[in-house]
Amino acid sequence: MSLNDTPRANRLHIGIFGKRNSGKSTLVNALTGQKLSVVSDQPGTTTDPVFKSMELHPVGPVVFIDTAGFDDEGQLGQLRVDKTREIMDKTDIAIVVFDGMDFHKELEWAGQLEKAGAAVIPVVGKADLDKAQAEAVKEAVKRELNMEPILISALAKTGLDQVKAAIEAAVPEDFKRQKILGDLVGDGQLVLLVMPQDIQAPKGRLILPQVQTIRELLDKRCVTVCTTADQFAFGLAALKEPPALIITDSQCFKRVYEQKPSASRLTSFSVLFAAYKGDIDTFAEGAEAIDRLTPSSKVLIAEACTHAPLEEDIGRVKIPRLLRKRFGESLQVDLCAGNDFPRDLESYDLIIHCGACMFNRRHVLSRIAKAKDAGVPITNYGITIAKLSGILDKIQLP
Repeated sequence: MSLNDTPRANRLHIGIFGKRNSGKSTLVNALTGQKLSVVSDQPGTTTDPVFKSMELHPVGPVVFIDTAGFDDEGQLGQLRVDKTREIMDKTDIAIVVFDGMDFHKELEWAGQLEKAGAAVIPVVGKADLDKAQAEAVKEAVKRELNMEPILISALAKTGLDQVKAAIEAAVPEDFKRQKILGDLVGDGQLVLLVMPQDIQAPKGRLILPQVQTIRELLDKRCVTVCTTADQFAFGLAALKEPPALIITDSQCFKRVYEQKPSASRLTSFSVLFAAYKGDIDTFAEGAEAIDRLTPSSKVLIAEACTHAPLEEDIGRVKIPRLLRKRFGESLQVDLCAGNDFPRDLESYDLIIHCGACMFNRRHVLSRIAKAKDAGVPITNYGITIAKLSGILDKIQLP
């Protein structure tokens, strides 16, 4: 990934929802100006969700998601609906396509999308085919949702400008304010990055949080110096003055804390992403549950990405080892990866989530909401390591 690319996880996620053959794919193609999704009169043409990253003026980088119809039938159809339901947790803005006067399914999904935190934009599709019916559907939907639906024809290219304007108006305020570093540093300040050079950062590559943090530091016009953990002391000695901020890999939190100048503030990539992708206050509060764990406790480790198990993996090996060292080998630690997140969370005493560089913020917030609904504390890798190292109250939270 180049420094100029915007990762999908940082883009505004716009999902298109509706029944089979309601014109969802045609709408996606019209909005993106590309033949992204296969269009057919045959219901159920779209199976797995289709993602398209693009620039949408004046919103900026977005990703459109074409989903399978939520009225699909049969065993295979239910699997498609389940895939569409997974997209709900990732959606910042949901365009719900209403097709005909029987729209109880659309209303049901619009309500679920709103509950999941998405901004809903109702549209009445294929308005050019039967204008009188389209107007009737529009008025009926308006009464039910207390929203003004947009009449569209993706084929005739009508109503698309209104949809784009509605998307611009619906961009969440927290999305507009998203910054990795918050207000931790300003123009011209010196920042030292302690970069991990382990099996999770293969030779010749930087992992995504490092790349994104460096890019934002450059945008902030900060003086950015990078070193590895084993060269940290030498890197400090080479500087004429202490750095305003040190950002370290969480795995060497304690070692860096013990060597850092008193004038330098300290945080980690994972802690920064805990705030950038989630709710830093909830994660910090969740870390207090670590003190309440016992040898019979049950902990869930949640990773955003899926990968083959790695030697000394932070989520699969290092954090479980730290927990069991303190609370005993009988402590149960379960792992989930990618989109696999247990529906039954009540049996867990704590959830520890990764930095979620591969998830968008809406997805992480949906998991936080599910943990809260289940009454289970949730925290983050970096905050967990700081807590277990005894320095959580000594590091900087964005």
